[in-house]
Amino acid sequence: MEKFVIVVHLMIVLAMIGFVLLQKSEGGGFAAGSGAGFMSNRGTANVLSRTTAYLAGAFFATSLLLSILAGFHRNPGTILQPTANAPGAPSPSGAPATPLGGQGGGLLDDLQRREQAPAQPSGPQVPRSQ
Repeated sequence: MEKFVIVVHLMIVLAMIGFVLLQKSEGGGFAAGSGAGFMSNRGTANVLSRTTAYLAGAFFATSLLLSILAGFHRNPGTILQPTANAPGAPSPSGAPATPLGGQGGGLLDDLQRREQAPAQPSGPQVPRSQ
């Protein structure tokens, strides 16, 4: 269904480009004021203008339909996928690696545990007397 709508949408786009290019320029471009143009009578201009308007409406409708169809296939997920050796990574059997009441394995939980853990001193330690 979606491929068919895309093909129809592209055909409408190409037809609309063609009909816009066939119309007589009435603005202040390079051809401003030239009276001898291709299809310069007013009746043809009305047909071209109406056809362009219909094609613009069809373009809008197919664009809206394509956005609705894209919404049906949306798959929300996370960009932070757990790796195989991460604490919260699911096991191959599909069961979570940590119990529900245990520590989570998410990135924020890991950073919070690192922040709360006491920093390990780097270098030799002086022996403490007891």
